Amino acid sequence: MSSDTTYGAALNKNNAKPFYKDISYREAGKFEETRFEKIHNVIFKSSDYASIIIAQEIASLIKEKQAKQEYCVLGLATGSSPIKVYEELVRLHKEENLSFSNVITFNLDEYYPMKKSNVQSYHYFMHEHLFNHVDILSENVHIPDGTISQENLHQYCIDYELKINAAGGLDFQLLGIGRTGHIGFNEPGSHYNSVTRSITLDHLTRSDAAPAFFGIENVPKKAITMGIGTIQKAKRIVIMAWGHKKADVVKETIEGGVTSEVPASYLQHHNNVTFVLDQEAAEQLTRIKTPWLVGPCRWSDKIKSKAIIWLSQKVQKPILKLTDKDYNDHGMSGLLAEEGSCYELNIKMFNTLQHTITGWPGGKPNADDTNRPERNTPHKKRILILSPHPDDDVISMGGTFLRLIEQEHKVHVAYQTSGNIAVSDEEAIKYAEVIKNILPEDEKYDINSIITDLKKKKEHAIDSIEIRNLKGLIRRGESFGATRFLGLPDAYVHFLDLPFYETGSVKKNPYGKEDSDALSKLIKTIKPHQIYAAGDLADPHGTHKVCLDLLFKVLEDLKEEEFIKDCWVWLYRGAWQEWDIHDIEMAVPLSPDEVLKKRKAIFFHQSQKDGVMFQGDDSREFWVRAEERNQQTAQKYHQLGLAEYEAIEAFKRYHF
Repeated sequence: MSSDTTYGAALNKNNAKPFYKDISYREAGKFEETRFEKIHNVIFKSSDYASIIIAQEIASLIKEKQAKQEYCVLGLATGSSPIKVYEELVRLHKEENLSFSNVITFNLDEYYPMKKSNVQSYHYFMHEHLFNHVDILSENVHIPDGTISQENLHQYCIDYELKINAAGGLDFQLLGIGRTGHIGFNEPGSHYNSVTRSITLDHLTRSDAAPAFFGIENVPKKAITMGIGTIQKAKRIVIMAWGHKKADVVKETIEGGVTSEVPASYLQHHNNVTFVLDQEAAEQLTRIKTPWLVGPCRWSDKIKSKAIIWLSQKVQKPILKLTDKDYNDHGMSGLLAEEGSCYELNIKMFNTLQHTITGWPGGKPNADDTNRPERNTPHKKRILILSPHPDDDVISMGGTFLRLIEQEHKVHVAYQTSGNIAVSDEEAIKYAEVIKNILPEDEKYDINSIITDLKKKKEHAIDSIEIRNLKGLIRRGESFGATRFLGLPDAYVHFLDLPFYETGSVKKNPYGKEDSDALSKLIKTIKPHQIYAAGDLADPHGTHKVCLDLLFKVLEDLKEEEFIKDCWVWLYRGAWQEWDIHDIEMAVPLSPDEVLKKRKAIFFHQSQKDGVMFQGDDSREFWVRAEERNQQTAQKYHQLGLAEYEAIEAFKRYHF
C-alpha cells in the first residue's frame, strides 16, 4: 500500500472492513500485512499528525451517533500519548462546533489512593486536557475514584463495570501502551477475562511515572483499572504508541504470541483494533527494521547500509569478511543479485563507515573534505551548541565540545531551559543556607523566607517563583563550572530560560512566539556555520522534543537568511539512547584523556548527581550512562572492522 493511499483503504486484517473512512493518512507510510504481524497497524511520520487523525475518527463517531440521536460511549486513556488527541478534540469543539452533549465517557484507570484535586490524578488530567474545555455533561463523565475507602473498593469496581454495561458498552476505546505491555493498568499477569478491579503497579510502570511525581518514592503502588475483558468488549479499539521507548513492546505486542506477560497482546483476538504508531515506536517491527526478511524490497542506499551492518552484527563478522553465503542465508540474495558480488558491497560499506569517523568535528583545515562529514572551510567556524537542559551538552557531546574549543572554533553554548524543576528541595535548601550564612543580618529576610517555604512545602506542590529562580541559579552556576573547565569564556555561554518550560511542573506549555523570538535572535546574532542540537525524541511531549521542534520552526523562519544557507545542523542523542550505526553521519573518537575530562565536566552538575530526580528506570548515574554508551559505540565500530577507539560520540545531520 503506497504512502498516498487513503486512510479508509487500510483494512483491518481480521474483518476486512475499512477501520475508518474518508480520512487521508498520506503521511502514514505504507501498511503491509506480513506473516509477522498479528494486529493491524499504521505508521505516521509525526505523532502530532497521527493524533489529529485519531481525534477526527472520534469526532466522526460522535457526529454519526448524534445523527441517530444516540449516545456515544467513549473509553478514554491518560498519560502523554493522548494529549494531542484531546487537544484536537478541544479545537474541533471550539472552532468547528463539535458537541459532546451526547457523549458518555469512562476512563480506564486511576491511581489509588489519589485525591481528585491532586495534579497527578487522572481526574485532574482529564479535566485539564479535555472536560473543562468542551460541553460534555458532568454526569456523563466517569473516572475511577481514587478516594474510595478500602472496604468499599470491591463493590465500587463492580458498580463501575455495571455502569459501562448500562450505557450500552464502549463504542470506542482509546488506549496507550506501557513498556510492560500494560493497557489501562493491566500489568503482566492480568487475565484475559479480568474486569474493573484494584491492582498493584509494576516497578517499571512506577518508574515511568516517577517524573510526574518528583521521584518514584512518591508514585502510588496501586491503581484502579478497567480489566482486559472490559476493554475487549469495546466495539472499536485504537491503541497509540509514540517514541523509541515503546518500540520493543510494540514489536512484542504486534508480532509475538498472546501472553499474559504482555497484556496488550490480548488485542490480537479483537476484530476491530488498530495500532497507530510514529516511526520511532515502529522501528523494531520486522518490516521496518529488516524489510528484506519480509519479502522483496527496494535497495536504496540507506536500506543497503542498514542491511549490511545488520548482517555483520548478525553473523558476528567484520564487514570485509562477509561472504556471498552470508548474504544468501539471511534474506539478502536480492541485494547480491542486484550488485553482482559481496566484494564490492563490503568495500563500499566499509568506506562509508570509515568516512563518518573524524577527529575534526568542525572540519579539518587544508584537507580534502570530499569524504569527510564536515567542510574544511571556513577553517574557524562559528558554532552554536544547543542544550535543552543545563547538562545535556556535556553529557551527550562533552568530548566533541572540548575538541571544538581546542581546535579554535568560536564556540557558543545556549542552555534552552533553566532546568530548575530537576533540582530537589533538599539541594535547594543546602545552597540557600550557604547564601544565608554569607549575607549580612539585614539582608537575610528573603533567603529565610525561601528556606521556610522549602521546608514547609507540601508534597507535589508547585514551587514559588522565588524557589524556581533559586533552583535555576543553581543549574546556571553548575553550567558555568563545566564550560569554564572545558575552556569556554563566559561571554560565549547563553541562558535562554525559554518561557514554555517555566510552569513549575513536569507538564510544559507548547512553545510560543516568545520562545521562538529568543532562539531566533540568538541564531541571527551568532550566524553559526554549525548548530548542534539534541535529537533525543524518547518523549514526544518532553522538553527535548519541544526544543527540537522549536529549532526546526526557527530554521524554517530563517531559511531565506544568507548565513542559514551555509549552516549545518548536527543532532546528538541524550543520555538514554544512541543513534543506530547506520544512522550515524559523523563519529568523533575520544581518547582516554578526553573521556576523563568529559566525566569531570559532567561532575560540575552536582545537583544532578547522587540522587537525580528524573533517573528513569536506569539506576546508573548520567556520566556512567554516557561513558558506557560512547564506549559501546566505539566497540560496535570495531566489531564491524574499523579501528579500535576508547569511545565515540555520534551525530546525525539534519537536512533542512
